[in-house]
Amino acid sequence: MSESVTNLSGVRVVRTDSEIQCDVIDEWFRSRGAELVLLPADVNEDDLCQAVAHASLLLMCYTTINSNTIQVAKQLRGIVKYGVGIDAIDIEAATQCGIPVVNVPEYAEQTVAEGAFCLMLALLKKLLPVHQAMQQSGWIEPSNQWLGHDVFGKCVAIIGAGRIGRAFARMAGSGFSARVIAYDPFVSAAELAQLNIEKMDDLHALLAQADVISVHTVLNDDTRAMIGRKEFAAMMKQPIFINVSRGALVDEMALLDALNNHQIRGAGLDVYSSEPLNRTSHKLASLFDRDNVIVTPHLTFFTHEAMQRLTTDTLARCQELLLGKSVTLRSTDPRLVAQQGVLNVKFNT
Repeated sequence: MSESVTNLSGVRVVRTDSEIQCDVIDEWFRSRGAELVLLPADVNEDDLCQAVAHASLLLMCYTTINSNTIQVAKQLRGIVKYGVGIDAIDIEAATQCGIPVVNVPEYAEQTVAEGAFCLMLALLKKLLPVHQAMQQSGWIEPSNQWLGHDVFGKCVAIIGAGRIGRAFARMAGSGFSARVIAYDPFVSAAELAQLNIEKMDDLHALLAQADVISVHTVLNDDTRAMIGRKEFAAMMKQPIFINVSRGALVDEMALLDALNNHQIRGAGLDVYSSEPLNRTSHKLASLFDRDNVIVTPHLTFFTHEAMQRLTTDTLARCQELLLGKSVTLRSTDPRLVAQQGVLNVKFNT
């Protein structure tokens, strides 16, 4: 962008999810004189409405932005999701109020895929129980309880063949010579074949063949709880189950039962329908006691390189909105693409 914002005196910017450190973004606004309001992820609706009532920009990550919040934000020029998933934003309400919504979909596609692949490898190789045994004993002998599994020659299934799913598939297929199959109703068999991925039109047929299942689809009304009891029952080969996308894609009580019933061999989870996870009152607290489950705190995106990309793209979108320019949309999510022709949004992948 040739034109740059230099003076934001009198401009209010609200950033939610202040637990996520975004020092460069915050300093960029402060150094230009903006009033920067930082709010936690669990900010209540009244406080959020009060903060955005006179705001020009709203930056959010996980905080729910509902129609009430949007309707009171009379001066808002745009909502920037500094991340990918947009299920927490009432986009229809924003469009009706003339407020563009954009996300930053490309910053961590390789990063999150690497995180999912790391979880898969750790579970297949039993790194967690082996490490725990070494911590306790100093050395262990090669007995059957430590036998792991190869990726080579296995059937790796991905649910959702978008950017992250394709990156994960490439690592498994080209990198480790696995057979890769995918379920994604919105991608053609010919397109997947060019990526050496076999398209499966039936989700249960995919699940029945898989040694590893990795979820990489968006959360919407059609995909919520798409992996439930029937789906776990269809997993015939006791696969490793990986989810780094959204917790609500899975019926989590069915997931616990699948672990108890040995329908799956293990699970690597970075996301949960209710976050944060905790050891006491959370419905998934029992996951902490399992040596065939690895839980991480929604951090597969969090690397130096990814955060640098996130910062650059977030500030680019913010400057477009502040300058009154057409804001660049890099997502293919139909909920965002639908803004074209209605709001000042330009589609650019």
